[in-house]
Amino acid sequence: MALWHRHTSLAYAAVLTGVFGHASVEFIAVLSGIAGPELSAWRFLLGGLGLVALALLSPTSRDLLTPLKTHFWPLMSLSLLGITLAYLVFHWSLDFATIPQVATAVTTIPIYVALINMVVNKQPISIAKVLSGICAILGVALLITDGYLTDLVSTSRNLLGVFMAVVCAAAVSAYSVLVRPIIVQYGALRITAITMMIGGIGLWLLVGWAFHIWVTPTRLVELSVTSLVSLLVIALWNTTITQFLWIGGLAALPDITRGSYLFFLKPVIAALLAVLILGQHITGVQILAIGVVCASVFGEVFLAKRSGVA
Repeated sequence: MALWHRHTSLAYAAVLTGVFGHASVEFIAVLSGIAGPELSAWRFLLGGLGLVALALLSPTSRDLLTPLKTHFWPLMSLSLLGITLAYLVFHWSLDFATIPQVATAVTTIPIYVALINMVVNKQPISIAKVLSGICAILGVALLITDGYLTDLVSTSRNLLGVFMAVVCAAAVSAYSVLVRPIIVQYGALRITAITMMIGGIGLWLLVGWAFHIWVTPTRLVELSVTSLVSLLVIALWNTTITQFLWIGGLAALPDITRGSYLFFLKPVIAALLAVLILGQHITGVQILAIGVVCASVFGEVFLAKRSGVA
């Protein structure tokens, strides 16, 4: 059994690190200047290869064939749903909607996780989770919309992008819940590597067929230095490393719904990164919103412990 299955604090730390990766992905994606569909194919082909390389370097994760033999169709369907579909529409949505709009829609992932987990695993949603979820959503909306109200005025083009981001959130949530039993059986590194690689190949085929953009090494010479560096960061940091930590950490937690609530911290981390890295000023409203989100996330744990709810 992996270390994070025995020590819950390590699993929470892994999930939180994964959220750091999610928090920076929109910035890097826009900075790359690469169109959404093409970027999604590059990201998961390179990130998937990185995960496969890590799996092959680990003696306990080298056998990538056995999971495919025993769970071929579940792994194929989850890869196409949670990677190919989810991240095609995620990166494509940024071509239509603003970063605040996409970030708002994607941050609803914990809500979908809670609902899907309730249906699939019959795990009830406690009052503490409901209240903290509502407060967190309000805090996220307050944080993201402050200073961006003019950007949030929706046109039909914006609405299409927001719809894509909602589809991404639902697909990622379904993947996170449904892949968990397979990860428990075979380990996070193996299953994440397999699904990311299959999903990356699916993206390569879909983007090539539907958009007539075939991701090949010759395309790299046409990219600027900024695009190449952004692509490398988004493939290695935002995919190989943090996707593994996010998916594996969630699977190791006894309560996946509670663990997914850390995703509400995504816009908080993004705001703090903007202050620290970009030198942007933080407003009083944003400070209030950050306090609301953090109190909601960590307050749920406190309320659950007091009431004895798992």
